[in-house]
Amino acid sequence: MTPLDPSALDLSESAAQEPAGDVALGPGAVLLGGFALASDRALLAALADVLRTSPFRRMLTPGGSAMSVAMTNCGEAGWVTDRRGYRYDAIDPASRRPWPAMPPAFAGLATRAAERAGFPAFIPDACLINRYAPGARLSLHQDKDEQDFGAPIVSVSLGLPAAFLWGGLLRSDRTRRVCLVHGDVVAWGGPARMAFHGVDTLQGGRHPLTGAIRYNLTFRRALWPLQGAAMAPSSIINKIG
Repeated sequence: MTPLDPSALDLSESAAQEPAGDVALGPGAVLLGGFALASDRALLAALADVLRTSPFRRMLTPGGSAMSVAMTNCGEAGWVTDRRGYRYDAIDPASRRPWPAMPPAFAGLATRAAERAGFPAFIPDACLINRYAPGARLSLHQDKDEQDFGAPIVSVSLGLPAAFLWGGLLRSDRTRRVCLVHGDVVAWGGPARMAFHGVDTLQGGRHPLTGAIRYNLTFRRALWPLQGAAMAPSSIINKIG
């Protein structure tokens, strides 16, 4: 699939959707319905810029299977997976160059969304960008490869709707299905920081901005907390245990 080209997208319906408001998913977790709608064009344009340097690719799991979701990153560190394991790396393994800088439109939205959700002063240093085509999915998992568990996670949905799977702190906990549509943002931290979550198999359809695709932007603080930033080497790699 070719990189996103905003000039080729039909933007005529981007303002037709109305924000749905905020919905608590539990202590420390909130769905900000339509929070990113006003920024959708800027986010997609910034995404196109990122893709010119670091295109999407289907990474391999440690077991050697290709993920159904295509991924790329921007920011100081990028999440990668291969036979060596899951980790963050400052270098894009495909280009052997640093990941693209995080666009101001990305970082600003993440900070505003986190503050709205009750997590002030969030400054992300990593953004994992997922591209879902129909049939792609993301199994239940915890975000546990970061150095800073005190910071929240902010997840932005663009394009086709998806069933977000929201669980508890144990994999065996009951899982809730939450419909996410274009412009929705989910933020979680504190008691919910290690909650299991995933995305069910994406169904077919067409969105006026993204066609038959769903994009997800996940913002995290991957490296050391801000007060310890001087201690963190720029090439930090965090391997899973």
